[in-house]
Amino acid sequence: MSDAPALEPVFRSDVTVELVKHAAADADVLFAARVSTLGEQSLDEIGKDPERSKGLINYLMRSRHGSPWEHTSMTFLVSAPIFVFREFHRHRAGWSYNEASARYREMEPVFYVPGPDRRLVQVGKAGHYQFEEGTAEQHNQVQSDIRYACRVAYQSYQSMLAAGVAREVARSVLPVGLYSSMYATANARSLMHFLGLRTTHPAAAIKSSPQREIEMVGEKMEAEWARLMPLTYAAFNANGRVAP
Repeated sequence: MSDAPALEPVFRSDVTVELVKHAAADADVLFAARVSTLGEQSLDEIGKDPERSKGLINYLMRSRHGSPWEHTSMTFLVSAPIFVFREFHRHRAGWSYNEASARYREMEPVFYVPGPDRRLVQVGKAGHYQFEEGTAEQHNQVQSDIRYACRVAYQSYQSMLAAGVAREVARSVLPVGLYSSMYATANARSLMHFLGLRTTHPAAAIKSSPQREIEMVGEKMEAEWARLMPLTYAAFNANGRVAP
């Protein structure tokens, strides 16, 4: 192992999402939808201004004819705590994932610690609860305890690696608050389903209560998608943010 000095842990309270490639536009929805009535003549729709057909997009969304949105693709590079990815991987239909492997690379000491605006106290029973701010003392304890536990865990991890223990064994001491990175690829239909469950929004017909950290990822993905497919995004919100 390297004789370099141990890295000092870094503590973050954010997530990052980068759109690295895409094939997603409102026009993609239209030619796919029109094949049902035009057959191969629907090829003529490729490249046309989708603005003239925003009524069709709204109709498809309202009537939940969702398959035309499957002819799109967006790939995001996400940096977030591991516990966010464990929630993320519950979304399987229409999603593909590749995550950094702690079996094959040494993980850097970057850890999640909730920011001062993170609500800490859960009130109510399961399925009918809400989160409240928490006291200054609770926020201080969260900061102190998480930082201490992560430092000790990473020191143990480094100690095992220095002793020649395999990465896949040493990683067992690392907490789920460790940051990892993954590529996540989805079509627009699957992304809408994800956003309907993992974000809160005043236009949502079905209210959701996502964990704040995965909602932070969802908000960043939504901003990128809204830029790519503005007519679809408007129809999604106008129809209660229910995936078609």
